[in-house]
Amino acid sequence: MNDLPIDKGTRVTLHFALKFEDGETVDSTFGKEPATLEIGDENLPENFEAYLMGLQAGDHQTFEVPPEKAFGQRNPNNLQTFKRHTFSADMVLEKGVVISFADARQQELPGVVSRVEGDEVEVDFNHPLAGRTLSFEVQIIDVEPAGQTH
Repeated sequence: MNDLPIDKGTRVTLHFALKFEDGETVDSTFGKEPATLEIGDENLPENFEAYLMGLQAGDHQTFEVPPEKAFGQRNPNNLQTFKRHTFSADMVLEKGVVISFADARQQELPGVVSRVEGDEVEVDFNHPLAGRTLSFEVQIIDVEPAGQTH
């Protein structure tokens, strides 16, 4: 175990948990295999990486992450209404169903059906965690220079 602080150019092995304010767990590695990531490899959103900077092996902390630092605020412009007939006839369209669209760059863009009324289908393209304050718990197991092999 070393005392290298987390910074760009380090590989980190850690346990993490992401929870809602009410304690409901969104994702967690506690009780499973820890996660290993390289700072800057985009496995973890940059804002979450910022909370890890300077931590060392053995540190165990919980951060409250406001929506602006997590997945953003909900944007009403990300709600779009489509006509029912633009979807295939056999497609199940009900509240909560996730549909995959292609954006202008042909990247996959998931949307969640938020309302179905007559011939109108409203789809929400906000991130499912947008607008939520999250609790981000981390337990740092190891920090090593990136590119170093065991």
